[in-house]
Amino acid sequence: MRPPPESERAVAGLSVRWRPRAVPLEPVAVAGVGPVARALGARAARADDAMLESWSGVAGPDVLVLLGVAASLPWVEGVVYLGRDPLAPGLLLPCALEPEVAVSLLERALLAGQGDAPLVVLPASARLVPVGAAQRVVRASLVAWLAPPGARP
Repeated sequence: MRPPPESERAVAGLSVRWRPRAVPLEPVAVAGVGPVARALGARAARADDAMLESWSGVAGPDVLVLLGVAASLPWVEGVVYLGRDPLAPGLLLPCALEPEVAVSLLERALLAGQGDAPLVVLPASARLVPVGAAQRVVRASLVAWLAPPGARP
């Protein structure tokens, strides 16, 4: 028996219901929002140089997305692992969830409204994060991002 569908979430103005995937996607990224983003950043900052260099990422004021090989991606409580559905290659979706609408239609609607692919879709926080401009993770940049807002250069 499958668990009940997730509640309806508006992502980029579109109301979408999410349900558990029968077969999870292979992770290609991990994301955190708010305090989870800070914890993910702190965990990533403790990684060795070779691991850091294997990741690319994007960060905003309260969001962090790291892209890399599944086995290398860090874990902290509350992160969302993201994968690529072959029917919507322009989106990075939660590995364990799928939309109740055709994923190819969701991709078309989201990319029409947002432009740059790939887009990270975070239903729980109703966020879209463009990751097409992701860059290699550099320890100094990560540490600067983790610094309190008043201490940032």
